[in-house]
Amino acid sequence: MALMEKRSPGKVLLDDTVPLRCVIEASQNLQSHTEYIIRVQRGVSAENSWQIIRRYSDFDILNSNLQISGLILPLPPKKLIGNMDREFIAERQSGLQNYLNFIITQHVLSSCELVKKFLDPTNYSSNYTEIALQQVSMFFRSEPNWEVVEPLKEMGWRFRKRHLLIKSKDQPKERQVLSWADLGPDMFLCDKDLQSAMKLLPSWSHPYIYPVTFATASESSGLVIRMYNDKGTLRDYICKAKPKDCFMKKYCSPKKIQGLDLQQIKLFGRQILEALKFLHEKRIPYGHLHASNVMIDGDACKLLDIENSFLGLPSYYRPYYTQSRKINTTEAIDVYCFGHVLYEMTYGKPPDSVPVDSFPSAPSSHIVFVLQSILSAEAWKASMPTIAQLLETPLFVDVLLNAEKPQIKIPSKLKEALKAAKECMEKRLNEEQKAIHRHKRLARAQSHHGSEEEKKKRKILARKKSKQSLTENEVDNSAKINHSNNANSGSGASSPLTSPSSPTPPSTAVSSIPAAPALPPSHKLEVPLPSESTPLANGTGRGALLGSIQNFKKGHLKPATTRDHSMPTIK
Repeated sequence: MALMEKRSPGKVLLDDTVPLRCVIEASQNLQSHTEYIIRVQRGVSAENSWQIIRRYSDFDILNSNLQISGLILPLPPKKLIGNMDREFIAERQSGLQNYLNFIITQHVLSSCELVKKFLDPTNYSSNYTEIALQQVSMFFRSEPNWEVVEPLKEMGWRFRKRHLLIKSKDQPKERQVLSWADLGPDMFLCDKDLQSAMKLLPSWSHPYIYPVTFATASESSGLVIRMYNDKGTLRDYICKAKPKDCFMKKYCSPKKIQGLDLQQIKLFGRQILEALKFLHEKRIPYGHLHASNVMIDGDACKLLDIENSFLGLPSYYRPYYTQSRKINTTEAIDVYCFGHVLYEMTYGKPPDSVPVDSFPSAPSSHIVFVLQSILSAEAWKASMPTIAQLLETPLFVDVLLNAEKPQIKIPSKLKEALKAAKECMEKRLNEEQKAIHRHKRLARAQSHHGSEEEKKKRKILARKKSKQSLTENEVDNSAKINHSNNANSGSGASSPLTSPSSPTPPSTAVSSIPAAPALPPSHKLEVPLPSESTPLANGTGRGALLGSIQNFKKGHLKPATTRDHSMPTIK
């Protein structure tokens, strides 16, 4: 089987889409500055964490580089005098923590190379532009027909993927885009199958998939060439952005955003769904649908980056759908991503958070119906609709398409390899979702256990158990005493209750009475005296003695007269 053959050793195992979380644990003052000790964690495993040390000046440099995003970043201001005071350092530490929290919750910012290098300098110390140029220069040596026009810096969100504007010597006026990328953690094809899939890409033809001019792969990377489009992508069209601009500049805080009209939403949505349906019928995994991967070509929307699944690159929306165990197949991933694209086409911007609690008014109630079936909390708890079901909704069912017939041929051996790779992708996704689910359950349990209300409940329960235990002990002790007394009253020979000053009368029979266990102070032990009808061993003498003791009265005592004979008598 092709999947069991030797895979490329050059793929990047690190998944760049796994979120980074960070907490400033402490600060330390040196001679002239303060350093902040930050704990950074990748994913949900506490074992995958490390410490970094940053000064305020490091935060300031990062903030300056992120200004291209156009966002208002909450970095605490500088202070030249009194910046070593303990209270000020504590206040600044809190402000820097808020700054980090803001950055890691912004999808575009948290994915950029600047933030990754700031939080994880060990894994992101490479110069990716230099690596890409080295790989591309090797390609140009073997393909001398191409020339570089200009680099397209940070055109996309992946910093491991670089873009160059190039031209062919045969057609120097035509501009094309060369895209180079490392192999990713989801690359499960062997080298032979990867080369076969990449070489087939230029021969594939579909009305809603953007054509590829050239494609190849090496042991560690892949390279694809497409025609350059001045209109840009669907997100460029929505944000009124220039295609060549930096990804953060275009999409973090666009100055102009505009949703599409109803007819455009219906037409573009139907075209995207038709392309997805075709890919899944051919068992070609995709999973990389987002508004920047949809090219506007005349009146048609065409999918980009079909090769991403062959190269094993993680999806743009992976941090979102790993939170739901219901999105566990490649088709469910594409449906979920389509929900994001439909939301952006409708409202002109991505949703603030997912799941979406409520949807604003839309040009049609049918749009809201489709969005609710994909992005609502109920959809996350149930399951995603299929692509075929979406095509049958009132929003898309009546859209007419006049498109050419697609032409894609895949060898049977490659089909089996793609099927096996798809299963491996889904398995890795399911394992990550299970780990996140376990972490969430543990976090909820710890939060519930540590809440004030739960603490009060535990105290009340402990008191009830203590009282119940005390009552049970009292009942047990009473039962033992009653049993002892019943044994005494029923025996043939018993000893009377005596005082310390009274002598114990002799007895012809010896009775063994077990000592009663210790009781609480509130319990009074009552021992009944022997009845007059109880036969005694000494008969009358013992009864008389007992009667004299009982009838004793202090008032009947006569005063005693003392006569002192200690003095000598003189006669």
